[in-house]
Amino acid sequence: MATYEPKEPLWITAWPGARRKLGDDAVFGPWVRHIGAIKLHAATEEPFFYLVRTICYQQLAGRAAATIHGRVVEALKGEVTPAKVLRTRETTLRKAGLSGNKLAAIRDLATKVRSGEVEVHDLVDQSDDVVIERLVRVRGIGVWTAQMYLMFRLVRPDVWPTGDLGVRAGFAKIHSLNGHPKEKEMEPLGDPYRPWRSAAAFYCWRVLETELP
Repeated sequence: MATYEPKEPLWITAWPGARRKLGDDAVFGPWVRHIGAIKLHAATEEPFFYLVRTICYQQLAGRAAATIHGRVVEALKGEVTPAKVLRTRETTLRKAGLSGNKLAAIRDLATKVRSGEVEVHDLVDQSDDVVIERLVRVRGIGVWTAQMYLMFRLVRPDVWPTGDLGVRAGFAKIHSLNGHPKEKEMEPLGDPYRPWRSAAAFYCWRVLETELP
């Protein structure tokens, strides 16, 4: 069996207008100027392939997740489609390293995509709300995972993942808050950064590993 080799990622500069807006902000500005432009991997995979990988990566460190994902692709002989997932024995996919919950999520995704209950082929043409509403029908895909799809697969500019602890922690650091805002508190706090809240969230993540000079 050939070993799965992920393609060398292509990089894009995301949301350049956000850099200008946030760079002029009194609080975000110094961080934005220090961190610089937002670079994202250009997502070229089919939606189903991308979602399978997303499920594989949930709650795992990057290298371990990449290894499991690669083994899953190999187990499917490179054919990452709903039909192939459902034809492949569960024991084969478990041997690739999938937990029971992740296997159930991938099979549920395959079942619902194949039946048409969850359509993913046209997500790029749908509103943010519709994308989330569709994806959360799948076992193991919650609002946060759907928001990550919006940000990193569709590169949508105005996603505000208030349930993400890293975003809340970074926001607190940027604004010199004593504690992390709660999820409900975060929603209005993002309003000044519309329509570029995806970029604001990205910078919130980055400031956690950054110190201003």
